[in-house]
Amino acid sequence: MFPRHLLLVGSRSSTCRRLLSTAEDAAARRAMLERMIRVDHAGEYGADRIYAGQLAVLKDTEVGPIITEMWEQEKHHLATFDKLIPEHRSRPTILLPIWHVAGWALGAGTALLGKEGAMACTVAVESSITDHYNAQLRELSADTGADHTELIATISKFRDEEQEHHDIGMEHDAELAPAYQVLSGAIKVGCVAAIWLSERI
Repeated sequence: MFPRHLLLVGSRSSTCRRLLSTAEDAAARRAMLERMIRVDHAGEYGADRIYAGQLAVLKDTEVGPIITEMWEQEKHHLATFDKLIPEHRSRPTILLPIWHVAGWALGAGTALLGKEGAMACTVAVESSITDHYNAQLRELSADTGADHTELIATISKFRDEEQEHHDIGMEHDAELAPAYQVLSGAIKVGCVAAIWLSERI
């Protein structure tokens, strides 16, 4: 039988390990949420700028009202993450000024190719965002140590609306854009790079 003082030391050591593990889990969870909110805010900010650029070129065309409707949803997404940033003690990416210019330029530039170019941009961007949101939902669902119900519901709703935008783009001749595969592939690569950077900077 172990001496009582050794049992007490062992018990305290075990308690310390549990407390340390709990603190580490909490810190990792906080970092995960900060990263998620920051990159989602950046993504919605970029999407807002893309639709603004598209509408600047195509406002008076047949797809003007469609772009306006999608843009209104993106504004709501951005406003939501504007609120979540302070709630989760996150911070916006320092790259927002770059995404401001790059997003508008991408939207306007593809719109200058015609409605097909704008819709090809929409399809590529929304496909990337949908995949990104799905990955986040899997990560949140796997974290059973906290209740993420509200955030999961928000991201799920936004994911579904981004998928709708993707489908609208396909219905409005995105695949008829000049060099569609090249254009789409280049935009997706850019989106993946923007996501990676916004998570970390």
